Amino acid sequence: MIPNRPYSEVWREAADHWTDLDNAARLLEETKSAVLSKWMTEEGDVAVSKAELRVKASDRWKRFVESVVNARTAADKAKIEMKYREMQYFEGQSKAATERVEARF
Repeated sequence: MIPNRPYSEVWREAADHWTDLDNAARLLEETKSAVLSKWMTEEGDVAVSKAELRVKASDRWKRFVESVVNARTAADKAKIEMKYREMQYFEGQSKAATERVEARF
């Protein structure tokens, strides 16, 4: 339970946080092929397969892919937090209903 704060506000903050992180992750995911293409052109006048191999073998590409994965992981964790806040609300509703029924006896 979150004292002195409406559940809707707690959930909204968690949802806003998730939305921001999900946006960042999707942006990285959507630009992955564009980044690969750009970096392949930097390899110069070589076969496409050779340029792709060089780029994907580079530390720079490894760091980029790690940033994409880390962004998605952060967004997923934020979504779990948002769902947790939602579950807390429903648990509170259930507990209150149970207490009302018990009070009748």
